[in-house]
Amino acid sequence: MTAGHTNGMRMPTTADLMSMWNASGLKEKLIFTFGMLVLFRFGIHLPLFGINNEYFSNLASQNNILGFLDLFSGGALGKVSIFALGIGPYITSSIIMQLMAVIIPALEKLQKEDGEAGRRKLSQYTRIFTVVLAAFQAVIFMGFMAHTNAITAGVNHTMFYISSVLTLTAGSVLVMWMSELITEKGIGNGGSLIIFVGILSGIPLYSSRTAQMVANDSALMWGLILLLAIFFATMVFIVIMQEAIRKVIIVNPKRQVGNKVYGGVNTFIPFKLNPGGVMPIIFAVAILLFPSTILSLVGQANLPAGWVQDLVLMLNKVFNPSGITYYAIYFVMIVALTFFYASIMPNMQPKEIADNLKKYGSSIPGIKPGRPTADALDKILSKTTFIGAMGLGIIALVPAFASYITRITTLQGIGATSLIIMVGVALDLINQVRTHLLARNYETFLKE
Repeated sequence: MTAGHTNGMRMPTTADLMSMWNASGLKEKLIFTFGMLVLFRFGIHLPLFGINNEYFSNLASQNNILGFLDLFSGGALGKVSIFALGIGPYITSSIIMQLMAVIIPALEKLQKEDGEAGRRKLSQYTRIFTVVLAAFQAVIFMGFMAHTNAITAGVNHTMFYISSVLTLTAGSVLVMWMSELITEKGIGNGGSLIIFVGILSGIPLYSSRTAQMVANDSALMWGLILLLAIFFATMVFIVIMQEAIRKVIIVNPKRQVGNKVYGGVNTFIPFKLNPGGVMPIIFAVAILLFPSTILSLVGQANLPAGWVQDLVLMLNKVFNPSGITYYAIYFVMIVALTFFYASIMPNMQPKEIADNLKKYGSSIPGIKPGRPTADALDKILSKTTFIGAMGLGIIALVPAFASYITRITTLQGIGATSLIIMVGVALDLINQVRTHLLARNYETFLKE
């Protein structure tokens, strides 16, 4: 910013801020987002008919995988509500479709070459697959319920099974619809915000459990202080990871039009250290929880003794969220998905960036245009993405190991994954609000 601009600027007054708030449409977007989240929270408290909620809630609190799923569903699973499946089927479907778009040429063409119409068609495929996944998970879930005492006496099991599967599937589709509406008409990513609100709603329960645990054993007080300090430091590193960028200097050519010379000002391309934000975390959790859920529910069934039962028990240990193997797979998944997410982002394609720079006569200092520029950008992106992926993976593991060392296990679920998601989603929301306000500020400046 030049000195002339600085002298001409004034601090915005309350009236200016209110004008920006109203004119940019930000108020409507925030109110719409809040309304949809309230609707989601309301649906969480609508239980399925014929369920002994107290019994299943106690069962979920004793099972690590069910408890972890309950956290991400905002308590909907523990209450066995119409939204018990939550946003999980939609996220899993989105991941699978994105992976398939890389493998199948026809889907890749829809995503990259067919423009908005192709992306809409791909979104439609994602929705259809979400319905299939939701129905499959509902069948498995109700099969698990049939082997427990969670169904109240006197209920016709066949009608209960059919109606519950249809209700759970419809509930998951409704959550998907609300998520897409928030993304389209509100502020932030709808799926991330729904997970964020769900995690946030579980904080009071985790806090009360921790307070009770420390009250029963005063020796854990110092461990709790250390754990909270580690959580705070983790939050600081998450913010740094989310906001850190690698600037690549770009030299722009000068152009003379009449008596005036345009261009010639050096700019830069900002490459984020963590280009995927919280999405690699959410994707990794969704991918790992899918087999974990199936194995947990199947493991509760009365399987005959033999190799099938032994295999299910072994896989249950591998995918148990409190096990070392789970965290090793979790770390690898985060690193792999960070690279995958970076590879499909339009603003992180070295060849396309190099072609655009060559087209407009711009270049990176000391590097020839064309292929050398693409190779240089590829090396830069590989290094920054590697640093970001490793950093994100390590940050995801630190709180979990801190909970194990300090023996404060009541915060383990919220510490390992949820903390990153909450901070990441909050930062994304703040950045989007800031973008709307800045856009309005620029409009006002141009008019003046």
